[in-house]
Amino acid sequence: MRNYFIKTKRAFTPIRQYAWIFTLTVAIGGLWYPRLGILVFGVIFALTAISLFKGRFWCGNYCAHGSLFDQLFLPFSRNQKIPGFLKSKYTQIAVMTWFMYNLGSKFYRVSQIWGTLQFWDRLGFVFVSSYLMVTVVGGLLGLIYTPRSWCQFCPMGTMQVLMYKLGKKLGWTKQHDQKITIEALEKCHKCGKCARVCPMQLVPYTEFSDKNQFDREACIRCITCVDNCPAKLLTLATADEAAAKLHHRDFRGYENRQRFLAVIKTVADLAPDIREFTLELVDPPTSSIQPGQYFLLRIQAQPEMFRAYSVSAKTSPGVVRVTVKRVQNGYGTSIIFESFTVGMEVVLEGPMGHELLLDPSARKILLIAGGIGITPFVPILQHLVETGTETTLVYGANTEGEFIFDDLLCSLATESSSITYIKVAANPSNSYKGRKGLVTDEIKRLTLKGYKVYMCGPKGMVEASTRLLLELGVSASDISAESA
Repeated sequence: MRNYFIKTKRAFTPIRQYAWIFTLTVAIGGLWYPRLGILVFGVIFALTAISLFKGRFWCGNYCAHGSLFDQLFLPFSRNQKIPGFLKSKYTQIAVMTWFMYNLGSKFYRVSQIWGTLQFWDRLGFVFVSSYLMVTVVGGLLGLIYTPRSWCQFCPMGTMQVLMYKLGKKLGWTKQHDQKITIEALEKCHKCGKCARVCPMQLVPYTEFSDKNQFDREACIRCITCVDNCPAKLLTLATADEAAAKLHHRDFRGYENRQRFLAVIKTVADLAPDIREFTLELVDPPTSSIQPGQYFLLRIQAQPEMFRAYSVSAKTSPGVVRVTVKRVQNGYGTSIIFESFTVGMEVVLEGPMGHELLLDPSARKILLIAGGIGITPFVPILQHLVETGTETTLVYGANTEGEFIFDDLLCSLATESSSITYIKVAANPSNSYKGRKGLVTDEIKRLTLKGYKVYMCGPKGMVEASTRLLLELGVSASDISAESA
């Protein structure tokens, strides 16, 4: 069964990685040495002070219980959707009220023995028992639902939100409050990755303000979404920094983005795990896509989620072809392979992307493709045949059975003397008579002077090829890449 939520790295600093030791020291060690609980006074003071300027920043970056849940419980958690009642304001108010009453009554009883030898032990134990309770209850909820379930109604989290509201009224947050910020809404793929990895199960990509910031007070600024954004559009920034990004947005390749309603006209299996969809645009009926750009294909409506696919053939302005490779246990590709059929209406957004838009002044072009990364180069190559630009295509796959569009590519190379087509298989069968090895092996054999290079493929291939190209003297400004 597909799980919407993804387990991923959440510790980006030593504090977040090891702060859980503090929790166990107080909760467990405090049973034998209760005065350890007095350390919690410092925690309460620190998180209260920080929240006046930066909201729930403490929760995502310093909280010892958060570290415990993220580091020790996440690997064993079911990582399922948090029930709505745990997120409810009524639950938050009820738990906060109970917590304040419980602590208040305990403090009152302890105050009755002020001046005795037992006072500091009894005072410390108030926090030891509280830390132990949170560890047990939060841990159980973390295993049943998701590690940060307790954080939905944590009294310390609620207190931070209240202090944050006060800080905003006093104007203390303006220069210090760092929020999740997107470089440009126009570039967002709406893939949902930020929501699927969010420890608090928030949905940033659907709620960015007109200032490109995520304003939800429940956000703990943990940057898990920043680290996992496939397009690398997210940062943690103040309002002033966000305004500067807004002012200097680069819309190149995204200026014609719009929403389309389309109908699936044909579905063709190119390989056991690769399927090509031909989509006829209905409203509007045509697009202004350029070779090398891509469309977003909606895979679900609630929350709205898309997947990005390059157009895989040059067709009429009213027809779009996309090629999809099924990813094992992939959330999006599983939906597409299981649900998308001929006659079905789908939603597209695009065209988008500038990384693979050709430089019209280029006299020599090298295209490097790996696996499914060949798709954007099909319409590009069709275009280059028409222009007569000297072009070399190096296409790598794991086995010879994974080459797609091979007949078309061979035909284009035969049709035009300006096209050189090189394919290489890393792990072919014994009967394979073609070139064997990696795309980097073929790059080494080329004379690269004067070439503009465009790459699309697995991240490892793109990174290895980029390093090699730089070593061979190709300027970084002449290299453009997009990961498949």
